[in-house]
Amino acid sequence: MQGETAERILKVAEALMIERGYSAFSYADISEAVKIKKPSIHHHFPTKAGLAAAVLRVHREKTIEGTEQLDRQIEHPWKRLHAYVQYWEGCIRGRTVPFCVAALMGAELPSLPEEVQAEVHLHFRTLGEWLERTLKAGVKAGVIKLQDSAATEAQTLMAIVHGAMLSARATGDCEVFRLVAGAALKRIATTKK
Repeated sequence: MQGETAERILKVAEALMIERGYSAFSYADISEAVKIKKPSIHHHFPTKAGLAAAVLRVHREKTIEGTEQLDRQIEHPWKRLHAYVQYWEGCIRGRTVPFCVAALMGAELPSLPEEVQAEVHLHFRTLGEWLERTLKAGVKAGVIKLQDSAATEAQTLMAIVHGAMLSARATGDCEVFRLVAGAALKRIATTKK
């Protein structure tokens, strides 16, 4: 799966999954966008399910890399969460990667192949664990207050951020994302934030 061609295939597949969903893109779409023949795509990714799972795996790895970078660069836990939300706001506003592909695939979960479902589950588990650790660190530092357990609050925040992405997409208005996600962050902030 290494090499420039495989990377181009993954990027196009991710964009198509975000734009159309799992069922509404094909290797023909990728072939046209990447300007290679379908057998070349099958050489790198023998099955569509394998390709989608690879897209999700890369997305999860980038998420881990990004959250680890936030942990290293921003000591203040609430500000780390704020930076995470700002990242997605910037993506939505700039239309670079306007949506979390794992969140979109989560909406399609019952109809996805098992290997794709497994990657969606791993993404949500990984992101939830980071959010939970960050929330606990914020409580310890006195900059975050929780109304429920850290695990429940992590799932709540993740659902709000992903839901805000969906609302912004449906309305075509990034301001919806900013307001909803911002309200979620304000809800957990102490006066020391």
